[in-house]
Amino acid sequence: MGSTQRLPNAIDLSHHLNTHSKSRNASPLKDILAFMSYEGMISLAGGLPHPSLFPFQSTSISTYPSSVVLDAAGMPKVEQDVLNVTITKEEQTGQMISLAKALQYGSGLGDTSLREWARSFTDTVFGPAYQDFEILLNSGNTDGWCKVVRLLCEPGDFVICEQHTYPSAQALWIPMGCQAIPVRMDGQGIIPEELERLMENWEVLHPKTKRPHLLYLVPVGSNPTGVTMLGARRKAIYDACVKFDIIICEDDPYSFLQYPDYQTGTTDLVYEAVTPNVYKASLAPSFLAYDYQGRVIRLDTFSKTLAPGNRLGYFVANPMFTERLTRATEVETQAPSGWSQAIIGNLLSSWGTAGYLQWLSTLRLQYQRRRDWMCQAIASSFDLRPASSFDLPGAEGLIAFAKGSFSSSAIPIFSFMPPTGGMFIWARLNFASSPRFAEIQSDSSCKDPEQAFSDEIWIKLAKALVLVTPGSYYTPWEGLERTTTKEMGREEGIGYFRLAFSLTTKEEMEIGIERMAMVLNSSWGISSGYEK
Repeated sequence: MGSTQRLPNAIDLSHHLNTHSKSRNASPLKDILAFMSYEGMISLAGGLPHPSLFPFQSTSISTYPSSVVLDAAGMPKVEQDVLNVTITKEEQTGQMISLAKALQYGSGLGDTSLREWARSFTDTVFGPAYQDFEILLNSGNTDGWCKVVRLLCEPGDFVICEQHTYPSAQALWIPMGCQAIPVRMDGQGIIPEELERLMENWEVLHPKTKRPHLLYLVPVGSNPTGVTMLGARRKAIYDACVKFDIIICEDDPYSFLQYPDYQTGTTDLVYEAVTPNVYKASLAPSFLAYDYQGRVIRLDTFSKTLAPGNRLGYFVANPMFTERLTRATEVETQAPSGWSQAIIGNLLSSWGTAGYLQWLSTLRLQYQRRRDWMCQAIASSFDLRPASSFDLPGAEGLIAFAKGSFSSSAIPIFSFMPPTGGMFIWARLNFASSPRFAEIQSDSSCKDPEQAFSDEIWIKLAKALVLVTPGSYYTPWEGLERTTTKEMGREEGIGYFRLAFSLTTKEEMEIGIERMAMVLNSSWGISSGYEK
């Protein structure tokens, strides 16, 4: 961290473990592996295949050098030598992980050298506020979150989450009978005062129920909202979690895709990567930077920075949590793919930490450019105005009106916050201004007008050959008795769609947003030049 001050060790948080996790013992077979490294040891114990019988002698990968400069299409601007990384079966000088080691049964912790790299990287980039944090490899954040749920949650527990939350995260604990406790958000994510209010009034709001002790959130480029939580906000939330004894699961797949604010009306931006140190300094701090007790379980992954098919990530957590998570790993997944550990470990070793940060700086620019393309496409198909200049309750960022229709009496169709991280734009649709929604609302047989209108629009968009994700997918699960907009106490006359800018080309975005404009104009009863 650059400071000589001795940091504290994590406190005892073992009372947060669930019954299942407390009962786990070390896998007897995995326990034996530790003795095999003793000098002079002859192993007649483990049934490990002999590495000479692995048919793989070596593998080579060709990658960009970390200093590559990419054009708007994501291709190198100039022809240059590729970086060739060869991984041999036997250990070689400068090779982080050999194939003989990577492809063999091993510790549930993951490769030692790769874990050491991840610990050094975490210390350099995020600077945890306690000293005995540990690294445990996993098969990506989905695997990581699954293990956190099995570590901490009992059937019937409540899980604190963002007002709009990642659906696959919920899918893990819904079958356990757990329920979400959503906390209201703004342009930086969860509002600390709302979290404190929830916990201070828990016994009144939820009498005779167990207090929640787990907070799940995506603090950078929140999926689906695209907002990023800055340092002061994180500290306030961390302090509240200390006060109410809550464990924070920091799911941070978009941590390195943080962008400056979008500049409305700008089309001639220059996209240039910065140096590793400048890039590192530009990142919002992790919750680890404020965690002096070891109550943060951070999920880091290579899915968004290298490739999701690698299925490789890691936990950053206190020793007690990593030990319990290791016991689960030993009997569930055993270890992440040896191929992935070997390829990524040796790539990172070749690039070095500074090289990896340089690649992340380049990668961020590519997704920032795509963010800008989508915002510009929306500006081309709609009239955009700052939310601060128009009286529309709940709107933040920019409000979209039909193209060429803006006046004092113009009809606001949707609003959105240009994202400061991640891969998504979260469109907040103003259903209340649509005559068609009023028709649906007047039908007494319709139990959830907001959902019905959202479904109708989604079908029209799909027929127009543009696919978006329904906002209802990101609604926290609060039980069978709270499934409609009204029952959940959600905003009436409002709907949401998530738009991804990560995959499509600039031209596809422009066409897709133009099609979306045609559908929305029609659904709001507005004529425009896009009706062809």
